Amino acid sequence: MRENYFDDEIGASEAPQPPSKSQLKREATALQDLGEQLVSLSAAQLNRIPLPDEVLAAVRAAQTMPQRGAHKRQLQFIGKLMRGLDETEIEAIRAALARFQAGRR
Repeated sequence: MRENYFDDEIGASEAPQPPSKSQLKREATALQDLGEQLVSLSAAQLNRIPLPDEVLAAVRAAQTMPQRGAHKRQLQFIGKLMRGLDETEIEAIRAALARFQAGRR
């Protein structure tokens, strides 16, 4: 009986652990920063990035807001919307942003 208890502890430690709260926060902040980069783009550049309609509308709304509390809340909202995207969509956005940044140099 004692042996089964020990086996259960080993099996439990081998199970994949969910991401820590800190890791989730880092990922959310990274997506919010990505959204902030999108807000800084021109309308022509923004049209060339593959964004879902809801994210595009939120980015355009943030571009019209002054740099105060409402703007910051809108950036947080953009981050929230981006957390709902799958990894391939996020990578496509990052790749498009990287092309724009490479063009500036």
